[in-house]
Amino acid sequence: MMKIVKIALSSAALLFAVGITAQAQAADGAELYMTKTCWSCHGKDANTPIMPIYPKLAGQNADYAFNQMKDIKSGARSNGQTAAMKGVMGLVSEEEMRAIADWLSTL
Repeated sequence: MMKIVKIALSSAALLFAVGITAQAQAADGAELYMTKTCWSCHGKDANTPIMPIYPKLAGQNADYAFNQMKDIKSGARSNGQTAAMKGVMGLVSEEEMRAIADWLSTL
């Protein structure tokens, strides 16, 4: 019986830690979105871009958003408005891109 209690408590602690990590990552993504100036074109809510040709990012699939940012940074994508994004993406690491993309997908 004691072994079952230990396993249950260990499982609960692990789930709690995972939850805190997910919340921290979301907070980091939100903070990065602001500090890396994404908001200046895509809107503070990521849903009201300053120009109609700029995409709404709120609710975007995390993997899609991450891959778009990576492709813009590497030059693999160079169409549309990517010239404006290229300079900004040079200041964002892949880890930061992932955090931003993950956060955007939660909106």
